[in-house]
Amino acid sequence: MLVAERFERDIWNMLEVSSRVSIPMTEIQLQAVRSQGAGGQNINKVSTAIHLFFDIRASSLPEVYKSRLLKIKDRRISPAGIVIIKSQEARTQETNREKALARLKELIKEVMQVRKSRRATSPTRGSKERRLQAKDTRSRTKKFRRRPGMDD
Repeated sequence: MLVAERFERDIWNMLEVSSRVSIPMTEIQLQAVRSQGAGGQNINKVSTAIHLFFDIRASSLPEVYKSRLLKIKDRRISPAGIVIIKSQEARTQETNREKALARLKELIKEVMQVRKSRRATSPTRGSKERRLQAKDTRSRTKKFRRRPGMDD
């Protein structure tokens, strides 16, 4: 029973990105701040917005994902290698926390996907002919728009 309770507690303390990759919640810092913009008394009193901080270099992610995350150009990743996500759409702190964690999960999932390398191809004969035909048609259209007597 004690082992089952510990296992259940560990599941809640992990952000599962995929079946093989999960991040301990101890590596993710969540900070509640006041939301920006209009909202009246609720905004002025309650800290519902969430700032999420995730240090890529200090994380337990596999090295491959760390290097890919650090390579991508994303405004959410600071030059120091810290992911900063702000969530303030919802009125409750819990909903904003879930949305921020979901965004972090999506960012990591994007990096996990292996892109196909592009294979260079040459244009087909038919596409070349169609392109030249279109250029010729356009040339004639413009030629007929000129004033009479302006032929070359």
